[in-house]
Amino acid sequence: MSPKHVVFKKVCKDNSVAVYMGKRDFVDHVDSVDPVDGVILVDPEALQGRKVFVTLSCTFRYGRDDMDVMGIAFRRELYLSTRQVYPPLQDREKGIHTRTQAKLLRKLGHSAYPFFFEFPDNLPCSVALQPAPHDVGKQCAVEFEIRAFSAERQDAKVRRRSAVKLALRKVQFAPEGRGAAPCVETTRDFVMSEKPLHVRASLDKEIYYHGEPVKVHVSITNDSSKNIKNIIVSVDQVATVVLYSNDSYVKSVAIEEFGDSVPAGAALQKAYTLLPLLANNSERRGIALDGKLKHEDTNLASSSIIKEGVLQEVLGIMVSYRVTVKLIVGGSAIVCVCVCVCVCVPEKTCTLLWLPASLCTFIPCHKISVSLSEASVVRCIRWCHETGLTVALT
Repeated sequence: MSPKHVVFKKVCKDNSVAVYMGKRDFVDHVDSVDPVDGVILVDPEALQGRKVFVTLSCTFRYGRDDMDVMGIAFRRELYLSTRQVYPPLQDREKGIHTRTQAKLLRKLGHSAYPFFFEFPDNLPCSVALQPAPHDVGKQCAVEFEIRAFSAERQDAKVRRRSAVKLALRKVQFAPEGRGAAPCVETTRDFVMSEKPLHVRASLDKEIYYHGEPVKVHVSITNDSSKNIKNIIVSVDQVATVVLYSNDSYVKSVAIEEFGDSVPAGAALQKAYTLLPLLANNSERRGIALDGKLKHEDTNLASSSIIKEGVLQEVLGIMVSYRVTVKLIVGGSAIVCVCVCVCVCVPEKTCTLLWLPASLCTFIPCHKISVSLSEASVVRCIRWCHETGLTVALT
């Protein structure tokens, strides 16, 4: 079990079936994925001779339920696996795979039965497109869920009172290997200028964690006869729906117009810092988010990591990030430089995420190691200040 011994429980309306799970977040380690395990508690009297099944499903939803027309649903099942739990098809002790299951079975008694699933390698991670504040219904998303139900047979019609669903989330942490710091440069020639304009943009590293500031190093050598009037730097999120249309949605999750100018024949070397946060994009429609469980925080979607041999078409929604440097030259000319960057969730634990200085006071204290979403960090710091505790970010 988790350090807090949290157990997630959900019971169907007729009390015939209940689901118990030790966790709802399952990590994709690229070479392997955490298995899904739990326990089903049954009431033989309420079942009245029916069997109990449990299903693990992965669904890509690209339309609201009320948009279903002529029997065509705007969703697609990417994966579906079903197991019969009761009556058990094997000895109960052989179905125990984890300590969580063993503890739950001892606590719940002889009417509890374990279940176990393994994710296939080609499934995407949980991701969703943020709806507008006035939108209703379910959002466009890749969703996972465990569903337990009782029925006479597996393909029989299931009554809603005899079924229970529990949403899951499949997440991917940052890879251990660190690549070279990305860098890109370009040269632009102008018609009425003998010499070109040279621009170079680079980052400190390839992988950034959610809530961490992105420092962009810009080097400009303006040998042309044109004047650079402004510099705009942005972190752009590119979400591509690859399953049915290959549509791409490009959203700037952090953008700053710095107003720096570089006259003809001059040069500039400067570092610009941007902080992409979901808190600054919470009401923008179409922003890709990591999968969200009910009443829990989330963050901007992590960069999609494609495994070798997996078709992109089955990934549902692919997410990537780029840093764009725009130079406003002369009257209307624009010179763009784009640097690809990977934004991920840190593996296991990390120090408290970066926050704007206006949100807290930096006071020396003992170092704390946690892994939280950006909104959780804000609430944690505010609570510490209200209770008189000191907090330091590193």
